[in-house]
Amino acid sequence: MPTKILDLPDSGFVLPGNRACAGCGIGIALRQVTAALEGRMVMTVPASCLTVFGGMYPISSVGVPWVNVAFPSTAAAASGIAAGLRATGRDDGMTVLAMAGDGGTADIGIQALSGAAERNEDFIYLCYDNEAYMNTGTQRSGMTPQGARTTTTWAGKRENPKDMPRIMEAHGIPYVATASAAFPTDLFDKVVKAKGIRGLRYIHMNTPCPSGWGFDPKDTVRLGKLAVETGLVVLYEVEEGVLRLTGRSAALARSGKPRTPVAEYVATQTRFRSMAPETLNAVQAWADTRWEHFVRRDAEPS
Repeated sequence: MPTKILDLPDSGFVLPGNRACAGCGIGIALRQVTAALEGRMVMTVPASCLTVFGGMYPISSVGVPWVNVAFPSTAAAASGIAAGLRATGRDDGMTVLAMAGDGGTADIGIQALSGAAERNEDFIYLCYDNEAYMNTGTQRSGMTPQGARTTTTWAGKRENPKDMPRIMEAHGIPYVATASAAFPTDLFDKVVKAKGIRGLRYIHMNTPCPSGWGFDPKDTVRLGKLAVETGLVVLYEVEEGVLRLTGRSAALARSGKPRTPVAEYVATQTRFRSMAPETLNAVQAWADTRWEHFVRRDAEPS
C-alpha cells in the first residue's frame, strides 16, 4: 500500500539550518530520501545547489556521510564507493546514493552515468531537476523547458527538454522512476523500493526553484503539483521494462478528467513571461503527446 502523508517517518538526517534559497525544493525531497534509506547511506554530490545546501567543511546540514566530487564524475565516484564498500565488507544494508542536478546529470555527467548504467553498477542515482544550472546563475541546461528564459536563452529556449528517464530505461537497468518534491509520499515509496533492488536504479525528480523559475517561495509545493496536473511532469516507475503510472498521475489517468492547461502553469513563473502563443501551443501539444504515450504504456498488460 502507498505510504500516507501522516505515516512518513520524521527524518533526523537533514539538520536545522542550511544555505539553501528560501522555498528550495531540495530540502523537502532530501528529508524523504534520507528517511527512506534510514540514514544507512553514503552520498556523492557534484558541484551544484545540493553542495551549497550540504555546506562546506567542517560544517554540514546533513547527518550522513557525504563526498563532494567534480562536476562530471558523480556516477564514477558512486561506482568506486560501492566497490569500496563491497571490498571492505561494509556494503550490507548500506546504500550508495549519487545525487546531482539536471546539468550534472543530463549534460556534464551523462557520460559517467551512461557508463555506470551499461555496467549496471549497484547504486541509486537521483537527479533533482530544477531545469537549469541554478547554482551558477540560471544558465540553460538540456532539461530546461521550451520557451523558458535563462541567462543564456534570453529569448526563450527553442528545444524541449531531454527525456532522461527514457534514456536511462534504454540502458536496460532494473529500475527507473520519476518523482516530484511536491509529492513526498510517492518519492518516499520509490526510494524504499529502489533500496531493495540490486543494480543501478535511476530516479528523476522535478524540483521547483523559486529563484530560477521566478515565483514566490511559498508556492513551491503548489507549482510542483501544478506541473503534474498539466502532464508536464508524469509520475511513473519502470521495473524490468514494465511501466506503471503512480500517485497523482495514476489518479488523473483513471479519472478521465482533462488535465490543467499548460497556460495556467506558465502564467505562474516569470521565466515564461515572454513565451509566444505559438510556443505555448507547441508545449501543450508536446505535453499531450507524452501523456498519451505514458497512459498507453500503463494500460499494456504486464
